[in-house]
Amino acid sequence: MLKLRREASKGAVLLRPIIEGALHASGFSGQRGEVLELSPQERWIGADHAATAPEWEAVGAACIAAAGASPRVALDARGLSPHFAIALGMGAVLRAWRFEVLKSKRSPGPRRLELLVDDPLALGAAWARAGAQLAGVLLARELVAEPANRLTPREFARRLRGLEREGIEVEEFGRAALRKLGAGGILAVGSGSAVPPRIVILRWKGDFRAPPVAFVGKGLCFDTGGISIKGAAGMEAMRADMAGAAACAGAMLALARRNSPCPAVAILAIAENMTSGSAYRPGDVLRMMSGRTVEVVDTDAEGRLVLADALHLAATRFRPQAVLDLATLTGSVITALGHHRAGLFHNDAALGAATAAAGEAVGERLWHLPIGERHREELNSDIADLKQCVPGGTRFVSDASNAAAFLREFVGTLPWAHLDIAGMDTAETDDALATKGTPTGFGVRLLDALVERHFEDPHRV
Repeated sequence: MLKLRREASKGAVLLRPIIEGALHASGFSGQRGEVLELSPQERWIGADHAATAPEWEAVGAACIAAAGASPRVALDARGLSPHFAIALGMGAVLRAWRFEVLKSKRSPGPRRLELLVDDPLALGAAWARAGAQLAGVLLARELVAEPANRLTPREFARRLRGLEREGIEVEEFGRAALRKLGAGGILAVGSGSAVPPRIVILRWKGDFRAPPVAFVGKGLCFDTGGISIKGAAGMEAMRADMAGAAACAGAMLALARRNSPCPAVAILAIAENMTSGSAYRPGDVLRMMSGRTVEVVDTDAEGRLVLADALHLAATRFRPQAVLDLATLTGSVITALGHHRAGLFHNDAALGAATAAAGEAVGERLWHLPIGERHREELNSDIADLKQCVPGGTRFVSDASNAAAFLREFVGTLPWAHLDIAGMDTAETDDALATKGTPTGFGVRLLDALVERHFEDPHRV
């Protein structure tokens, strides 16, 4: 983690973010990410008039990229406002993160970071707040980075129990408990795996009496597609199909670390979608936890089935003031938005606007997509209450909207927002805050910012 200091310790490479215009003698123009090396121990990094926290985070990340193999780095934030200095440090930490627990030799690069500020004591509280958020993001990244042979549903649940040390209550529902609850969706999805599914509930009580804010996360530790099996190309990336659940867990850690006064709960639906003689099939009809029946069309549209049970559990057990679910749910949202924004669907305009604004504030951007009447009508079934998806729907651009229409059926009248984060869970390029192939932890900071901005005042409940 990064330390606040007045001066750089001996041996650190000093990186100075520079906002000024062109330095004509050197040709340095100050564009963001541009590097001017004055000596082996000092480099200037262009900031290009950065004016927002996400922009200064990008500058901090550019500093780490410019540091190369230097093990010790000091970022000179003296003269910056506290808000921007903290953002600079956060960007540096996020870019410097590596998942190397499975490597026999660590990669070269920054291991010790220092942030030089005018008054370290004055920034201490603000950095502690940022550190809570960073802890949540890094937890999510570590979970997503783990391969599926290590992070099985059983192991995922075990690691979540470690959050009890943070004051978070942890409750686990195994296969027997899920059968008693009638959780036909998640039980079907996990039926082909040797490791049974489970639902894990994380609860932060907060300081005031009010219904909690509920986070619901898709936690598919691996997704083969089931009987509707995926192609081999790219299937290894399906170890990240639990990024929604990881983000929810990370957000809960952030709330606990900063002692948020707002009650919150996370319901994480954890399973593996595997092929075997016991796997569920296209054409099956499932009875969900809500009692409604669902006709299975494509076993590779499994995420909406596990989320439906988790959403119903959240709505009926906790009666939350708002529900937000996060899931790497559809390929069609990537077709629509690429790897630039996550899809946002909702049934409540105020919650939708607040969620989008929180995402903009932390640089985790969303784009509002529709749930039209036809999207729901296309899910009508001849033999059940509704279909899980439209035939061939996982290859249709509208599948993201069909999936949202399906999920909406299980939240009742509660304010609800659905974030389809497919395409945002892993960096596809050497993005500002992560190198290519690195988990992003997308959603953690968005949820934390949403709670802080809109749910921590008990008089608004």
